[in-house]
Amino acid sequence: MSERPDSADQDRPASPFWSFSLRIYRQTGVPAACLTLQDGAGVDVNVLLFSLFAATQNRQLSSTDLSAIIAFIEPWRSSVVVPLRGVRRFLREAPQGFEGGDALRQRVKAIELEAERLQQEALYATFALEKFGASAPAPAAAKANIEAYGACLGAEFDSDAVEALLVAFAKIGDFRT
Repeated sequence: MSERPDSADQDRPASPFWSFSLRIYRQTGVPAACLTLQDGAGVDVNVLLFSLFAATQNRQLSSTDLSAIIAFIEPWRSSVVVPLRGVRRFLREAPQGFEGGDALRQRVKAIELEAERLQQEALYATFALEKFGASAPAPAAAKANIEAYGACLGAEFDSDAVEALLVAFAKIGDFRT
């Protein structure tokens, strides 16, 4: 997710997944953990958050499930979200002689956030969680889902970042019982 998910368009009805993402992303350590995993292991933060959201529904996703999710979002991620992120990051320090770079950066950030919201809404609409994964208690599912995502990417996730996510997940305690 981009730097400040609280700037999302509040007029649109949000899926439970988007609402969950906003809640967990505001927890201490979560933005830094997501950035560490995104930049260090190639994580798509929306897929990571979807795997945690699935755990709130007591769903443990398999590698097959996560591979399908990754394949589904890849065209959008690589053609829309990643280029917008690149532009936003570039504009942190616009080249000398270009006035208005910060204002443009703020507009790009809002567009990037909307692109991420659309990706999340598509994930939520496409992957009905009752049809994916296996039943598992929420905390165990959260850990297993993160591990399965790492396996799909062939990446070892930063253990401190994973721990920060799991602590935040437990703290919000928004689990189906």
